[in-house]
Amino acid sequence: MPASVIALPTRGATIWSASVVKAAAPGNRNGEYCRIVGSIKAVQDNTPDIRFEVNLPSRWNGRALQMGGGGYSGVLVSGTEPMPFAPDSTPLAKGYATFGSDSGHVGNSGRADFAANDEAILNFGFGHLKKTHDVALALIQLGYGRSPEKTYFAGGSTGGREGLTVAERYPNDYDGVIANAPAINFSGVRLMGVKVGQASYGKPGGFVGLAQQRRVIETVLQECDKLDNAADGIVSNVEACRKLEPKIIAELRCANGQRPSLRDSCLSDAQLATLATLRDGLNLPYLLAFGVDTYPGYNVYQGVDFSGVLGLGDSPVLVSPPSFAVNGYLFAQGDAYIKHFVTRDLSYNSIGFDIANPGRYRQRLMALSATVGAMNTDLTGFIARGGKLIAMHGLADEVISPNQTITFYRLLVDRFTQDGVDAFMRLYMVPGFQHGNGVFIPAWDELGALDRWVTDGIAPETLVGTDIAPATNGRSRPMCRYPAYPRYIGKGSVDNAANFRCVYADVRP
Repeated sequence: MPASVIALPTRGATIWSASVVKAAAPGNRNGEYCRIVGSIKAVQDNTPDIRFEVNLPSRWNGRALQMGGGGYSGVLVSGTEPMPFAPDSTPLAKGYATFGSDSGHVGNSGRADFAANDEAILNFGFGHLKKTHDVALALIQLGYGRSPEKTYFAGGSTGGREGLTVAERYPNDYDGVIANAPAINFSGVRLMGVKVGQASYGKPGGFVGLAQQRRVIETVLQECDKLDNAADGIVSNVEACRKLEPKIIAELRCANGQRPSLRDSCLSDAQLATLATLRDGLNLPYLLAFGVDTYPGYNVYQGVDFSGVLGLGDSPVLVSPPSFAVNGYLFAQGDAYIKHFVTRDLSYNSIGFDIANPGRYRQRLMALSATVGAMNTDLTGFIARGGKLIAMHGLADEVISPNQTITFYRLLVDRFTQDGVDAFMRLYMVPGFQHGNGVFIPAWDELGALDRWVTDGIAPETLVGTDIAPATNGRSRPMCRYPAYPRYIGKGSVDNAANFRCVYADVRP
């Protein structure tokens, strides 16, 4: 395929294989389809190609769906799998032509080795999205003799950032976007991780151990679980819980703020200071791209469990390089960002990185935030096209702060008014849901809701999510439009969404 097919600079694309997958093929749950695999050649010889896959179902519904990646990607998104939070069916089985890529490098490494290459960073930030889209649309045209009637994008985490990226950068290419737990403000969240690491390992006694991490979530549940009128292990009324934060901290603090004993799980002043760092977020004395100078903090005292695999780690000893399990996900990722993206010095000590005064790295941070970030609130082109956007985020997310998504939503309201945003966007903030895990993991027909909105003009309101968390599989809750939360009406099973109502809490700015 010639480079002229692709709007961004490349050296064209090559199809490596094209084969029909029969409906009865072993392990195939997608019906009959044509599987096309290829690569898009980078401009520079030392830049990895973009691997892609396009799937053309024999029973096409006239729609196309680009599916986003996760983490640092580096793994080919085949488009043959179910949507996240919709495990019972695949878009391909429903007749969507699907496609995805590896974002332009191989290997989903927390070390982000690919960041040594500028073109690879550009591809990861936004280039692979447009390049893969243009190749896929050309193949769909070849396969069916016509273009899709509707083209959508769907993804979570990195894929959520990618969803907002295409709405911002390529609004004329998409009729609808799903952006779950979007990893927007990429530089902000990585600097936030560095700040957490500096609090945990750069200050005496700052590391919050597993016993203390568990003590926090247990104390929060004790105080806040029933604020939605239901004892269900979920903090739903986050804003009411926020008002109880001083009481919760007082219950957690060790006597005289000293270190906990071996038999106690109270928190010292130094440990509480680390949690305050997480809660308060990041404030920069300079601007990143699109006027960003903050990263909002996490709901530390409102239901986030930092004792899991993506939490704060399990050791007060800093290893090199930091690992997710030992030193915590946020810091390990922040450390890798400083070493690979910012300084490009693998021996650099991120504990000593001056976030407030980065010196010669300040312009680098600005450039990176423009390339990988999706913080541009100018969605004028997407709105003019009639594009629709559905975003979802867990209020208990321990990886990507849900408050960043809320902040971005409020910035959109400031720019376009509430009525203007309501015309093209829905935001669902889910209590108890973490970053792919949690005490409540919603399964819901997000793609169906988007398609009905785009195709039939039926805007989604309150939807229903069915819990797929192993311990509580099958219970349901209303998926409430922000800023509402689900409140139990006081009768009937607490496992049935019909016995909850979406109500509005006073939201603290």
